[in-house]
Amino acid sequence: MNKLLGTLLTGALVACHSTPPALPSRPSMPSIHQVPVLDSFISYREEGTGSPIVFLHGNPTSSYVWRNVMPQLADRGRALAPDLIGMGHSGKPDSAYRFADHARYLDAWFDALQLRDVVLVGYDWGGVLALDWAARHPDRVRGVVVFETFLRPTFWRDSTPEGEKLFRALRTPGVGEKMVLEQNEFLARSLTHGVKTGLSESAREAYYAPFPDAASRRPMLQWPREIPIDGHPADVVAIVERNSAWLAQPSSKPALLLTFGDGGLSSPKTLEWVRTTLPRLDIVPLPPAGHHAPEDAPDDIARALRSWLDRQGW
Repeated sequence: MNKLLGTLLTGALVACHSTPPALPSRPSMPSIHQVPVLDSFISYREEGTGSPIVFLHGNPTSSYVWRNVMPQLADRGRALAPDLIGMGHSGKPDSAYRFADHARYLDAWFDALQLRDVVLVGYDWGGVLALDWAARHPDRVRGVVVFETFLRPTFWRDSTPEGEKLFRALRTPGVGEKMVLEQNEFLARSLTHGVKTGLSESAREAYYAPFPDAASRRPMLQWPREIPIDGHPADVVAIVERNSAWLAQPSSKPALLLTFGDGGLSSPKTLEWVRTTLPRLDIVPLPPAGHHAPEDAPDDIARALRSWLDRQGW
């Protein structure tokens, strides 16, 4: 894990790039839609037409995090970004909000929109969900792009002291509830330390709006408890291991890993493991950005995605 659990406290460090090509200008904010799923509904943003490019966010953000990336891909396909269940503008059903619950509602959303020939783009838990859906629906997937996500199970011994202290507290019954549900500390900490360039007041308000009270913050609390650390929770460990096994298969779909320096979830140790274990996973380094990289580097991400789509002939 090597500093993985310190990702909310430290940003990505260094990378260098040549002068990039120009990108399409950004139009207005992608429009928001809703579709019924199971016993609730999923809200999603949409821009463009053609084969789907689905953007999946992480914790504690929403589809809003992709607002400056999606319009720059709208000429390459139908850009879609759902709010995970219980997050953003999506419904807040009575759920445990475990990984399996998010995957179940997300499955229903993909089916409701009848999405096929999909390119998935995800970071943080959105990256794990993207790989999970792709591994279970290979006939409906063109390729997968991930960054700042869990590609393998993690261990406390590889975390920084600061990161271990934070995430042990979040995973401790009673303590995590006070930090997240009562004090809303995790959201403030994540946005402060996960965005290197800072947030405007309007952006900060957009991230705070879905979590006005303790009950609404239950998904935000459960996600840190889903991180596969030292074998727990076992079902999530199995999912992450299956995802990496799928990526390692010669028959897996084209996949891309974006990195933003040697910090966060793309530590040198992790990248060494990727190169050894997942040689078919392309790695593209981008300039420094925080954990919530779409806030810091939307143009770099869009440019890398367009270049990768070109290389695939899509």
